[in-house]
Amino acid sequence: MSEQSTGKARKKGGSPASDEPKEQDGARASEEPQKPSHGPSKRILLVDDDAEIIEALRVALSAKGYEILVARDGNQGLAMAERDDPDLVILDMMMPKRSGFLVLERLRRTRPVPMRVIMITANEGSRHKAYAEMLGVDDYIRKPFPMDRLMDSVDRLLA
Repeated sequence: MSEQSTGKARKKGGSPASDEPKEQDGARASEEPQKPSHGPSKRILLVDDDAEIIEALRVALSAKGYEILVARDGNQGLAMAERDDPDLVILDMMMPKRSGFLVLERLRRTRPVPMRVIMITANEGSRHKAYAEMLGVDDYIRKPFPMDRLMDSVDRLLA
């Protein structure tokens, strides 16, 4: 994963004469070199405090034509989910300020139409998975995971 993220970060300072498109850092990444097969660009909110995971997911998902929003903690993720109304949230379970569980609980309590949520976690406990499922999570993926496992889930939920 880190090779992918560090490779993108080093390209940022490339020469202006290069014709190669450059990826922009920031909360949104919506380059359109490849049109997705799912019609207009769907918006995905990534909520994770791990910069390497965020970068790897951002690169993989934006390459498929998704518009990416990024939050680095639970409070920021909840605020962005409520303000930006993404089509899907990919939510880490253990984060600073507010856990993924608290974000998920709040989203389920306050939204008339449930937002699609994939929870990703390094926690192997089966009680955590059962609780996430009780809250209505759409998918629960344990870290580390193959990128195609996540991409299949994203494509299925946004089809």
